[in-house]
Amino acid sequence: MAEQRQLHLAGFFSAGNVTHAHGAWRHVGATNGFLTGEFYKQIARTLERGKFDLLFLPDGLAIEDSYGDNLETGVGLGGQGAVALEPTSVIATMAAVTQRLGLGATVSTTYYPPYHVARVFATLDNLSDGRISWNVVTSLNDSEARNFGVDEHLEHDIRYDRADEFLEAVKKLWSSWSEDALLLDKVGGRFADPKKVQYVNHRGRWLSVRGPLQVPRSRQGEPVILQAGLSPRGRRFAGRWAEAVFSVSPNLDIMRAVYQDIKAHVAAAGRDPEQTKVFTAVMPVLGETEQVARERLEYLNSLVHPEVGLSTLSSHSGLNLSKYPLDTKFSDIVADLGDRHVPTMLQMFSAVAGGGADLTLAELGRRYGTNVGFVPQWAGTAEQIADQLISHFEAGAADGFIISPAYLPGIYEEFVDQVVPLLQQRGVFRTEYEGTTLREHLGLAHPEVGSIR
Repeated sequence: MAEQRQLHLAGFFSAGNVTHAHGAWRHVGATNGFLTGEFYKQIARTLERGKFDLLFLPDGLAIEDSYGDNLETGVGLGGQGAVALEPTSVIATMAAVTQRLGLGATVSTTYYPPYHVARVFATLDNLSDGRISWNVVTSLNDSEARNFGVDEHLEHDIRYDRADEFLEAVKKLWSSWSEDALLLDKVGGRFADPKKVQYVNHRGRWLSVRGPLQVPRSRQGEPVILQAGLSPRGRRFAGRWAEAVFSVSPNLDIMRAVYQDIKAHVAAAGRDPEQTKVFTAVMPVLGETEQVARERLEYLNSLVHPEVGLSTLSSHSGLNLSKYPLDTKFSDIVADLGDRHVPTMLQMFSAVAGGGADLTLAELGRRYGTNVGFVPQWAGTAEQIADQLISHFEAGAADGFIISPAYLPGIYEEFVDQVVPLLQQRGVFRTEYEGTTLREHLGLAHPEVGSIR
């Protein structure tokens, strides 16, 4: 009899004030302890108690001021990224109080050198006994560029071309030590075998690094590569490199289409699609009854100021929406810009939001601020949420789910106490960790030295 397929669970939240729900910091249950170590330790312990595969942190390298070209909205109303702690430092804090939970951090290939990135993640992977992942991003906009002494961000596809070379260089550095290079022979006085530690000597179009790395390989060989770019170029990048993909889709049909497309890109790159796990994001809001859950969701969304959503929407779309009055209809914005100049992302969000051309800018901002436009908000009892997770999993929406918190830290405690036991009872989720490394949790192969795709 075939063994029942198991789903995966991941936590995802910003080391700051807002993840997807822009009213999160205003929620009556939010502790807003995001500047304290104990806040992150508590969440990590909770998710490990729930046997989650991993949690990982996003990052942005600038306070967003695209809306109005000032800080009035992004900082004043607490927009996404108003506070963003450096994520590798945060996961180090969480690794110290956990033993099995996988931990990931987002680091940009555009604004950090490959040696630094390779060394940071190899260090964390060793200190955590093989539980680390790197969420690879190429950064978003010119606000980030200016914080690193660059006037303009590289064009989107060029950033991914550079990121391909960046991954090549990092993987060469991670492979500069053979698995058995470290000897620690006290009697013979041999610390390591120099024949098994190699220079990298990478010289490419964008990057140059000599190596070798100063950090031997970890228990899981290399950190797991995560990736979240869903543009056509981002999906090709995922096909080549990603071992886990973070997807955001508004409904089941799109989830399935994205899942199949990513798997196809992995196969096209000559890799085993089973070695790339696709996670899709959902935002559960629990209640003792469905009506209570819906009231809680309505309360959460009522906390979103329209302009704080527009601040993030301006950043994500690259369009300064502050020049339009809040009662401007989307159709009037399209007429002003011309169809060809309306960002694709803004067109997609308008379609998903419902109401289309008749939506006002204020309504667009309010809706975008509830869930960054595309993360499904599921309100229901624990049984209903478990049913939805299982039905979407069995329908081919994903290999697992990113649980995006409506507020912190309470949502994770509710989910672990109420939903996880139901998933375990129904046989679709582990009752205990069977392995020790993140690769073992995800069913990923141990990478061979020199395995550069």
